[in-house]
Amino acid sequence: MSDDARAPHFVKSFERGLAVIRSFDADHPARTLSEVAQTCDLTRAAARRLLLTLADLGYVHQDGRLFRLTPRVLELGYSYLSSYTLPQIAEPHLEQLVAQVRESSSLCVLDGDDIVYVARVATRRIMTASITVGTRFPAYVTSVGRVILAHRPTEEVEVRLGRAELKPLTERTLTTPDALRAELRRVRRQGYALVDQELEEGLRSVAAPVRDRGGEVVAAVNIAVHAGRNTVDSVRHDLLPPLLATVAAIEADLRITNPGGQITDPGSAASPGTATRRSSSSRRSPAPEA
Repeated sequence: MSDDARAPHFVKSFERGLAVIRSFDADHPARTLSEVAQTCDLTRAAARRLLLTLADLGYVHQDGRLFRLTPRVLELGYSYLSSYTLPQIAEPHLEQLVAQVRESSSLCVLDGDDIVYVARVATRRIMTASITVGTRFPAYVTSVGRVILAHRPTEEVEVRLGRAELKPLTERTLTTPDALRAELRRVRRQGYALVDQELEEGLRSVAAPVRDRGGEVVAAVNIAVHAGRNTVDSVRHDLLPPLLATVAAIEADLRITNPGGQITDPGSAASPGTATRRSSSSRRSPAPEA
């Protein structure tokens, strides 16, 4: 979006500060000043001021020429997670599911055009990229993303498909709007999504939608498996039934725990809703990937 299109209240320096934080990732845990400036399209002077400000606030650590994020950055995400009831409700059910099927399971929500992991219980690493709470992937290529998108209004789906950059992440990835429309219709009819090695070779994933008290799909739960251990048929036959049972249990708890209103998906077009806050004594930290 150009500067001319920004609203009058828009604070450009704040946007740049967030861009600096986002420039660090699993592939680039440490960056030089020049790398940050280049990645964020900033001058060296601007990048230096932002990095030093973040360092003064405790979010960045400088080690010679290299800058790294500090654990304090987690506070930014935890503010959301600690006020959002759904991850805390879902995690015990994910643990039971993983103990039963001995495969990793996650709870994800839609944020913009990505899905974001908000709770996860892992058994073993099955992807090249490590997945933890906060990991993002394009919604169009994931089982959780498709199962959420399948329950969105048609007009919204068309807007999302129109602006999405449909990249072939593997040879199996669906990369045309028509193919994705057909797949989303099928997902909506059958009530679950199964993605076979479209996000990464060797990875299969099945997901089912999670509905809030009002019946709106606000999240999805998946089971991810290695293709060498599980065929598509075995995923449907052996993993889908316990997955659906787990989702039903999460939805039952949602109706009891949050009787006063709906839990709103933060990725929807509407403003994010605020879920009922649970006491600090009942919070549980999401399990990172083993």
